[in-house]
Amino acid sequence: MQENKLLSRIAALTTMPTPDLKKMWRELYESEPPAFNRAHLEQRLTYRLQEIAYGGLTEKTIEKLKRLRDGKKASTYRQVVKPPAGTILVKEYEGIEHRVLVLHDGFDYDGQKFKSLTALAFRITGTRWNGPMFFGLRKK
Repeated sequence: MQENKLLSRIAALTTMPTPDLKKMWRELYESEPPAFNRAHLEQRLTYRLQEIAYGGLTEKTIEKLKRLRDGKKASTYRQVVKPPAGTILVKEYEGIEHRVLVLHDGFDYDGQKFKSLTALAFRITGTRWNGPMFFGLRKK
């Protein structure tokens, strides 16, 4: 579905009569619409149109949702991409330039070895930081 056509269809949902929304629901979901309010129908139809145009959830996300549904703990671990050993990270903090050498098993800063960037960020700032974020390896 072309971007403009998709946006037009989504915009049209707000002015479409409720019976037409329910008809669209039947076409897109191949089931009877729920007895929720109009705003819910519009939101779900908007999602479905985008899902058809851009694709749905990844298998990994579906599995995570299933684990949550079943009362199991979903993993919140997020892997940080560590730069290759030998890389030098440079961070200016309070007017001072800090250089960190990435090692195979940690980080070297001023001749002192650190296991994590978070510990290193704490050493530099004296406050708790997300290390990869502090050094610009992860967005906020």
